[in-house]
Amino acid sequence: MAARILVIGNRNYSSWSLRPWLFMKQNAITFEEVRIPLYQAGSKERLLRYSPSGKVPVLIEGETCVWDSLAILEYLAEAHPGVQGWPADPVARATARSVCAEMHSGFPALRQNLSMNVRKVFPPRAWPAEVGEEIERIQSLWQSCRERYGAGGPFLFGRFSAADAMYAPVVWRVTGYSVPLAPPARAYCDAMLALPPMQEWRTASRAEAETLPQFEMAP
Repeated sequence: MAARILVIGNRNYSSWSLRPWLFMKQNAITFEEVRIPLYQAGSKERLLRYSPSGKVPVLIEGETCVWDSLAILEYLAEAHPGVQGWPADPVARATARSVCAEMHSGFPALRQNLSMNVRKVFPPRAWPAEVGEEIERIQSLWQSCRERYGAGGPFLFGRFSAADAMYAPVVWRVTGYSVPLAPPARAYCDAMLALPPMQEWRTASRAEAETLPQFEMAP
C-alpha cells in the first residue's frame, strides 16, 4: 500500500473529491489516487473498503484515515506546515477557517440547483431568489477576503490556501451555469481556472466514461 492514498469519486460530479485533490496537487503533496465511480452497482461496497462513512473523499496514510474534505485539509495543513494551508496571520487564519466552515455547512440552494458538472456549460437563466442570495453571499465573501488579505497574490488570502480548495467547486458551478459575476469575483474565478491542477481535473473529467443523468440536465 502506498504511503498516502486519496479516494475520490467521479471528477465530473464529485465536488467534495475535488477539494483535497486540488490542495494536494497544487502543493506538490504526493499521493496515490483511487477513483471509485459513484452511483454504480457496487460503488458503496467498494467505498466501504476505504471509508467508514461509505463516501468520498477519504485520505488514508498508514494507520490514519480521514473521511471528510475539510478534515482532510486540516490534517494536511498540520502534516505539511511548509505549504501554509492556512494564512500565517491569526486574524486572517480565523477568517479563512470561518469561510471554509460556511462553505462546508451552508449554501443548500446552490448545491441543489447548481450541481457540479465540469464537462457542461449551460446557458444563463433566472434562478430562484434563494439561489441568487447565496451567489451574492459568496461573491461578497470572495471580495471581502481579497480586499482585506489578498495583496500577496490572486487568491482569497493572497497565496493559495485551504480556503481556495474549499471554493474550487463553486468556481466550476458558476462557470458551468454561466452565472453573471461582478468583476472581482470573475477575476478570482479566472485565477482559479488557470491553475494547472484545475485544468488537469477538467481534462480527466472529459475522459471519464460515466454519465449520471440526474446531473446532466439544468434544473
